[in-house]
Amino acid sequence: MCGVSALLLADPSQAAVGELLESLGLLQHRGQDAAGIVTCGHKGRLFQCKGNGLVRDVFTPQRLMALTGNMGVGHVRYPTAGTPADSEAQPFYVNSPYGIVMAHNGNLTNDSELRHFLDYDAHRHINTDSDSELLLNIFANNLQKTGKFRINEQDIFSAVESLYSECHGAYAVTAMLAGFGLIGFRDTHGIRPLVFGRRKSLSGKGYDYMFASESVVLDALDFTDIEDVQPGEVIIVSKSAVTRRRLVVENTIAPCIYENVYFARPDSTIDGIPVYNARLDMGVKLARKVKQVLGDQMDIDVVIPVPDTSRAAALQLSHELGLPYREGFNKNRYVGRTFIMPGQEMRRKNVRRKLNAMPTEFKDLNVLLVDDSIVRGTTSQEIIQMARDVGAKKVYFASAAPAIRFPNVYGIDMPSMKELVASGNSDSDVSAAIGADRVFFQDLDDLVDSCRKFNPQITTFDTSVFDGKYVTGGVSSEYLQKLEERRSDSSKQKRAADNEVIGLHNYK
Repeated sequence: MCGVSALLLADPSQAAVGELLESLGLLQHRGQDAAGIVTCGHKGRLFQCKGNGLVRDVFTPQRLMALTGNMGVGHVRYPTAGTPADSEAQPFYVNSPYGIVMAHNGNLTNDSELRHFLDYDAHRHINTDSDSELLLNIFANNLQKTGKFRINEQDIFSAVESLYSECHGAYAVTAMLAGFGLIGFRDTHGIRPLVFGRRKSLSGKGYDYMFASESVVLDALDFTDIEDVQPGEVIIVSKSAVTRRRLVVENTIAPCIYENVYFARPDSTIDGIPVYNARLDMGVKLARKVKQVLGDQMDIDVVIPVPDTSRAAALQLSHELGLPYREGFNKNRYVGRTFIMPGQEMRRKNVRRKLNAMPTEFKDLNVLLVDDSIVRGTTSQEIIQMARDVGAKKVYFASAAPAIRFPNVYGIDMPSMKELVASGNSDSDVSAAIGADRVFFQDLDDLVDSCRKFNPQITTFDTSVFDGKYVTGGVSSEYLQKLEERRSDSSKQKRAADNEVIGLHNYK
């Protein structure tokens, strides 16, 4: 999972880097592995800084001063394809044709075919294992076919339209053409989110324009007229105009429902769905599930959320059950999100570094812990043990999402089925595995309803991690097996130990 942004300021004398930096800070929850910014300055000159680490670590004051220009593209990354190598930090850049910069959130499901095509037919060199570099080079190859000295908006539309037929999977893209402007587009099913907005320039002349993965970025930077980029839509922002066109309209529009469960900030609105409100409704429906399962054996004394994502659901669940809501875990905010940390052992160690149980909220009580979901079970197991260590009598565990039993192929790093605690296991098996007295999972229909009620126009969501149905098609068992081998923790550790690929054109 990644976060992308792009900004074009109407005043050419202003620098875009400051607000691009702020946008990446607001999107840090979407990726903590690497960060990068590329800006475009005088005469189309590109300036780049990217590398592994948090936003605050990658961008020193000295590096920021070197990123001149009134437009640029930003990216925060957690690797779902490729390796955690410094060279795979985004945005990516190719100098031919026209100087193209691209940031990508998602995952391509036909990367092997694309890599073969780029090598044998297009004769374009691919320097990393990242599918984002493939996406960039497919786009570049399509633009190259124009053979023009200078391109226009129609050429870009044609290039992306061809890309839609060539690149399968999920992608939300922000791109920049040196000296020309910005481009934003989403995959034809709208799986990964992308928003667009504008504001009046501080100079009083014209408008500034911005793309970002989540609306919270544009809200914080005082942008207005915020809207979702539509599935299959391309928006081009040049120095003189905004041109947009929806090139492909699929029968199935299916935004990723896990954005609303976990990834997105609660103060974001994605595809017309206010994330916080959706999570509140998840709590309402989860409470009904708890009542249904326990019936007259209800012996829960207190509801406690697992910070932070589950707070809204836990609060509403406690209200529906008529039980007290307590903050039983104190969170160290300087430790990252454990789900998106690379490596099982690192995730396990960081759970206790991140959370500390307060004995007064647990001692001699039957507690219901509420989390957004249960993925590998590592975090849940550690948290349940922490509750027992400080005196909890019984520990129930409720998940605001259904059981995750299938790999994700659209940009979420949980592809290895053997690493999913619920894969092939019953609810009671999961309870035993994580050490809970009982586990309650949200029903899939209830989860879908919690999101769809805020935007009835969305009739389908990508729920593949729960039901194994992949909306793009073309996801074979052979592909899943290959993906599992490539993305397991052991495979990632092996690739991380390999020699680093040189990161070209990187300002240090």
